[in-house]
Amino acid sequence: MFAILSAGIAPAFALMAFFYLKDRFTEPLGLIIRIFTYGALLVFPIMFLQYAFQAEGIVTSPVINSFILGGLIEEFFKWFIFIYVIYHHTEFDAHYDGIVYAVAISLGFATVENLLYLLTNGIGYAFSRALFPVSSHALFAVSMGYYFGKAKLNQQHRKRNMMFALVVPFLLHGTYNYILKTITSDWLFLLIPFMIVLWVYSLRKVKIANQQPTHNLILQEKQRA
Repeated sequence: MFAILSAGIAPAFALMAFFYLKDRFTEPLGLIIRIFTYGALLVFPIMFLQYAFQAEGIVTSPVINSFILGGLIEEFFKWFIFIYVIYHHTEFDAHYDGIVYAVAISLGFATVENLLYLLTNGIGYAFSRALFPVSSHALFAVSMGYYFGKAKLNQQHRKRNMMFALVVPFLLHGTYNYILKTITSDWLFLLIPFMIVLWVYSLRKVKIANQQPTHNLILQEKQRA
């Protein structure tokens, strides 16, 4: 049991540390833990909704299953929690902060999901789960946080960027699910390149966000103008 708990939690903590330590102005750990916990609690209402749709036989198409039942529902709940809990928080004052908080929400979700999977299927899946599902959740969140950061710092295009904060991770998540659910053989030949591109894309977003000034600095510059 201890081995499964360790294997289930370790990937999320490693990824959280990676993105957290890239922040030029580190965020309060207490707030990160709080956001992480909200993400973890999301697993249960999402699982209930997904089970209800499947039990009723409402979802039969692989496309709908991958993009709507998986990608849209999961990313919408994360997006909603971000807006409700952190978007208006005073600690969210820099572009990169959006990435840190979105990753915290997503990895909270991924940790509980991973633990439940390993408890059901065994520790033998720990490495592949860490490499693909857990890391992919973190990378989807990078896009969400990147566009939330843009929305926070640029009020002129706030609504558009908040929409992108949902649409981009939803499409990435849906594509990931579709590869897993529809490619019965040689799926790794599609998934590995997809993950490489996703990592490159996400690290590029991290670099851009880290180069932007804080929200307070932008306000000060506007006041001087």
